Amino acid sequence: MANWAATKFTEPKWLTQQSIAKRWLSIPRGELPFDPILLCTTIFIMLTGFVMITSASLDVAAKNYQNAFHFAMRHGLFIVIAMIGAAIVWKVPIKRWYSAGPYLLAFGLLLLVAVLVPGIGKEVNGSQRWIRAGVLNLQASEVAKFCMIMYLGGYLVRRLTDVRSSWKGVMRPILPLGFFVFLLIMEPDYGAAVVLMASVMGMIFLSGMRFSQFLVILSGALVTVGSLAVIQPYRLARLKSFQDPWADPFGSGYQLSQAQIAFGRGEWFGTGLGNSVQKLFYLPEAHTDFVFSVLSEELGLIGAMIVVVLYLLMIFRVFSIGRQAEKQQQFFMAFITYGFALVLSAQVMINIGVNVGAVPTKGLTLPLLSYGGSSLIVCTAMIAVILRIDYELKQQRLRVGESGEFLLSDSIGAKYLMQATAENEEIEQQEDEQEVDTKPVKKLARKPSGKTSAKGQGKSATGDLKDISAFREETALERSALEEESFVDDQSQSSKQTKKPAKRSVQSKTFDQAKAKKRINRESI
Repeated sequence: MANWAATKFTEPKWLTQQSIAKRWLSIPRGELPFDPILLCTTIFIMLTGFVMITSASLDVAAKNYQNAFHFAMRHGLFIVIAMIGAAIVWKVPIKRWYSAGPYLLAFGLLLLVAVLVPGIGKEVNGSQRWIRAGVLNLQASEVAKFCMIMYLGGYLVRRLTDVRSSWKGVMRPILPLGFFVFLLIMEPDYGAAVVLMASVMGMIFLSGMRFSQFLVILSGALVTVGSLAVIQPYRLARLKSFQDPWADPFGSGYQLSQAQIAFGRGEWFGTGLGNSVQKLFYLPEAHTDFVFSVLSEELGLIGAMIVVVLYLLMIFRVFSIGRQAEKQQQFFMAFITYGFALVLSAQVMINIGVNVGAVPTKGLTLPLLSYGGSSLIVCTAMIAVILRIDYELKQQRLRVGESGEFLLSDSIGAKYLMQATAENEEIEQQEDEQEVDTKPVKKLARKPSGKTSAKGQGKSATGDLKDISAFREETALERSALEEESFVDDQSQSSKQTKKPAKRSVQSKTFDQAKAKKRINRESI
């Protein structure tokens, strides 16, 4: 009984050490069922967002809802829902997401259509982007981005050969993307349309499409985005105010100029948590799209740079997990990881760019930090899927072992990938057969060189050729040319012999011997 208890509860060696730092540093690599950097940065950003939303919304909530913590309590509820949803999403195997790709595409399209129906969609600030769902206003564009990436990841696995070799494979996903972008513009939600287009193009490019095709599609996308930007008068006004917000600081440039004032007041170390002045009804949407400006004012440049570094670490880890999935032949996992990384990085760059005045004003939230239930829940779901991918990749590495090999047959969508591989091998085999048919005749021909010694010539005459560095392969065309040349030489020699027989008796004996040895070498070769 004592032996059983000792065996059952024996702790690993790294747990019996005294120092906590030594415990964590000595954990064998790959044993943790999650990526610690990705998980810690995500949680830290979420908690920072909760603190900053509480600080930025106190006065607005007290005036509009007679409760200073109205937005703080709602955002806290959103965090709880997001964490529960992330735990549920993490339990779903990645193979299920692959199978559900077409259904998710249809669901995302249905949401984008439903939000435009009067009575279902809710209009806020002139945009009809939300669907009433109890305490939560569901933003259809956030769910649509998630659904599109899941579908496109499965499509790239099924049509990987077409995407890498023809225009047909590249243009097929453009059709559903066009429907999504059209419906987003109808809301209107120009920022979400730009993020979705950029993410889809990035996924197709990372799957291995030709660079020339990418340039053509990129040119078309830039023309489309530019045209949409100048069609609507309010977008054109934003572009003009973006160029010089201080030209009209109380009109079209008001929001951007107030955000820049917030950055200026923060200086290096900030005014202190809760001491922002711009949140006192000067900066519109201080707890949503412009929460980063309030953060920079209260925590200063140092605090803002710490948040930026956290985002960089998070996105770097996501791309690293996608690259590892590609190395392990798990292409579906790699593609959807790349897609989520592109969505998160695009929204971070656009939101921070809007706050600092580097990008025209757009209504995009800062992932995991801004106020908004839909954005928070969808972003945490993306992180949960990525953590599940990391978990399954570690399981695969443990099954294979250090000296094992990652097989294509073990990957998600293996049937299509193996079929594509077989087609590629068949094409390569046909090309090899064509090369064999047109392959030149192998013949060893002596390279033209200087004078050779009699000893070396004797070896070549007897056929004892140990050094073949002076020989090369001769094509059929060269062989025929050499035969013609030798035939002409023989004719010229015979004509010389008939025309000048008297000179032969004058020639030396050494010259006759050398000529005879050359003839022997030519015949032996």
